Amino acid sequence: MSVDFLEQMAAGSRQRADAARRDCSDADLLARAHASPLPLRLRRDAAGFDLIAEMKLRSPAVGQLKSGDEDVSARVNAYARAGAAAVSVLTEPTRFDGSMAHLELATRVLTPLGVPAMRKDFLVDAYQVTEARLAGAGGVLVILRMLPREALDALIDRARELKLFVLLEAFDESDIELMHTIVEYHARSGVEMLAGVNCRDLTTLQIVPRRLDELAHLLPTSVPRVAESGVATADGARRVAAAGYELALVGSALMQGGDPHALAATMLEAGRGACAVRHEPPASVHARAATPDTAPQPASERDGKAGA
Repeated sequence: MSVDFLEQMAAGSRQRADAARRDCSDADLLARAHASPLPLRLRRDAAGFDLIAEMKLRSPAVGQLKSGDEDVSARVNAYARAGAAAVSVLTEPTRFDGSMAHLELATRVLTPLGVPAMRKDFLVDAYQVTEARLAGAGGVLVILRMLPREALDALIDRARELKLFVLLEAFDESDIELMHTIVEYHARSGVEMLAGVNCRDLTTLQIVPRRLDELAHLLPTSVPRVAESGVATADGARRVAAAGYELALVGSALMQGGDPHALAATMLEAGRGACAVRHEPPASVHARAATPDTAPQPASERDGKAGA
């Protein structure tokens, strides 16, 4: 996912926004969005760790994940039933085989279950944020690397107006510096923001999980932190939760696995377990760690004569 790739995605995204605008003006689309039902809020579990499960058919790095006849309804339903806090839905059509129809279908399934959908795309225009709200989404992804500051603020302002949450996506320290500025600037506006780190190398397309650990302490602590990419197993969820992330966005692993419900549930259990340990008072941790050493042992074990 090189810079050229992001530029190509941005150009294609602008073309899609311009084409949609020719069919429906900004003013008309915004009026329709305001008249639509209020979006679902992102509700996090008291256990301190949550999952944003992703629905995508293709990845430029991995290739085809699922065929075009994938049962979107069944998949997002499985994610929600497993306990996902939100479901990310790819809507980019050329490289991810996504569509707005997928988002609309997902929101119809998720709304009765109380789980918001998030539009994941290479958004470049506030018009596309309005599209997300009209499709029933509760949030949008904003890639900090892609746009100048003025354009980023326009996307976030539109999300605030439409009561959508925003996942800010960073790739490195420079992005995170900008993230701090944006979070502070919009803090009093009422918009709900999440601070995400995508650990994919933008040149090689490879996942570099250690970047999640290296960058975690740099993220704003005033908003929930999200580990994006690099989490494929329960151990991965446990690791990022221990590093301080409150959510993990998981896509390819869930799409490629055999039972998305089981994998998502296992990841949540592992992440929440690690989070509980991380927040446990030091005295409790020390007492619990000391218990095996201070507990009475059977005579056979004290004497080194344990049975086979």
